[in-house]
Amino acid sequence: MEPILELNNVSSGYGSIKALKGISLKVFPGEIVAIIGANGAGKSTTLMTICSIVSVDSGTINYDGQPIQGRAPETLPPLGLCQVPEGRRIFPRLTVEENLKLGAFYRQDRVEIEKDLENVYALFPILKERCKQEGGTLSGGEQQMLAIARALMSRPKLLLLDEPSLGLAPLFVQKIFEIINDINKKYGTTILLVEQNANLALQTAERAYVLETGKITMEDSASVLLDNPEIRKAYLGE
Repeated sequence: MEPILELNNVSSGYGSIKALKGISLKVFPGEIVAIIGANGAGKSTTLMTICSIVSVDSGTINYDGQPIQGRAPETLPPLGLCQVPEGRRIFPRLTVEENLKLGAFYRQDRVEIEKDLENVYALFPILKERCKQEGGTLSGGEQQMLAIARALMSRPKLLLLDEPSLGLAPLFVQKIFEIINDINKKYGTTILLVEQNANLALQTAERAYVLETGKITMEDSASVLLDNPEIRKAYLGE
């Protein structure tokens, strides 16, 4: 099976600051893959580099069999590559439904968009209840649900999730991760997950990469990493 996403020796950064220093990783269709690491390790930069928000300095990124480094970010969602950014970034003055429809902004298939809207409401019933509310009036957990649901409206093949549990109450964190599993199992959506909660990330993913100061230092099945004493000490507080 060919990977849906492959990074080969990718370096990127911000001006003279090199955040990624030659990382390589693969994500195969249908997988949930996690990237774990300390704050500042380069996890979010990895996702932003994949999405062309941060430019690639060297190396290659292949998605669905074609190189995508250097492409304009807005050309990626129509290809099935969509990111849910850290901090949610919903439109606070637009209604929930308006936010959701913006997730399908490039699509012309109106009948299918309406079907997807109903599918999203079935996955996130609270959003249907709040569909006419402004996005900014939702709780943090509800806004995270809205951000994920908005991304689903683009019909992604590969969903990039950046810190979905950040700032959420434990009850919402558990709910969000149940939904992530549902999206993967019910829709077959491939997921690349960046997550500060290493324990939850490793329980959810099939495989994982450990990122330290811009370099991948370890990769294995998530279950093996979860049992690794070094990982448990460094990231699980043991």
